[in-house]
Amino acid sequence: MTRLRILRRLGREGGYTLIELLLVCAILGTVLASLSVLFLSASSSQIDMNRRFRAQQDARVAVDKMRREIHCSDQITPAGVSAAITVRLPAQCPSAGGALTNVTYDVVGSGQRFQLRRDTVVLADFISEQNAFSYTAPVAATSLGRLRLTLPINTTPANTGKEWRLVADIVLRNTTR
Repeated sequence: MTRLRILRRLGREGGYTLIELLLVCAILGTVLASLSVLFLSASSSQIDMNRRFRAQQDARVAVDKMRREIHCSDQITPAGVSAAITVRLPAQCPSAGGALTNVTYDVVGSGQRFQLRRDTVVLADFISEQNAFSYTAPVAATSLGRLRLTLPINTTPANTGKEWRLVADIVLRNTTR
């Protein structure tokens, strides 16, 4: 009799069928997959945004450092558009160390990714064009020397819509007029 009671009790218990369980698992899998794709997309967007912000910030800081040094310089070679310049710093410049000093700024790299360097120290990365410098020598008695620095920054060169350009005009205050 106990066996019969157990069978009746098992027959009355409600439960789920195998088809219902499989259907719930399929719906849950679809919802979790959609959420995973959403979180992955948001995460990669944040990483890309942080990389672009860092590259732009590094370029701004590099231009500020260059501006302080170039304001004090009295000569830049070569004139015209180039990928490298040599800046002559007189002894009174703070970064010259009390003696006439030459500093080289150059943009090096290959393909679509270049770096701005001061001597061998990297100042900025993810520059997309190599010829960043355009120097105009002083015209006798009418103007000072002027350097135009153009840094197009792009962490994903394949997507030109994400390019950011930093353009700075720097005057050499110690050039002769």
